[in-house]
Amino acid sequence: MTETENDHRSEVIAGLIPSAPRRMFGTGVLYGLGFLLFYLVVTQPPQGLHLVFLLIVIGAASVYGGYKMWQVTGRMIELTEEELRLSDGTVIFRMDDVEKVDRSFFAFKPSNGFLVTLKTSHSVSWAPGLWWRFGKRVGVGGLTSGAEGKLMADTLAAMIAMRDGLVDLDGIR
Repeated sequence: MTETENDHRSEVIAGLIPSAPRRMFGTGVLYGLGFLLFYLVVTQPPQGLHLVFLLIVIGAASVYGGYKMWQVTGRMIELTEEELRLSDGTVIFRMDDVEKVDRSFFAFKPSNGFLVTLKTSHSVSWAPGLWWRFGKRVGVGGLTSGAEGKLMADTLAAMIAMRDGLVDLDGIR
């Protein structure tokens, strides 16, 4: 493969990035929940040490989730001909591993997003507010725009249909 062919294959076809207000609202909700639980433990501790411990753990997890969400939502999800990746180079999945794309109403998918079923199982991974991967399923979306998510899902579905020979788009180019 020549260098220009490689550049063309890694060219970004579609992208998803949360807007600043969505990022602030999402992280604010998680930080708010965490600090509210800490406040509750300090001002009105529940009876029983196990409940105090539970509130502290859930509060810490919420604050950590808010921190993690702020970090990852600053990145863009990029769709190329070869893979779906983050702008920092983290590969979410490769295109040759995609079995189907599901945007249906009853799909277990993130808000404003879509679900991708892969052919092989992968390790569990999660970027709060952007995407998650559990086994053969990848959910993309969350804090992202619904229109951008729909565009990426439709583009991905068209690429898969073309790859599988269900649609011939070569005559259009």
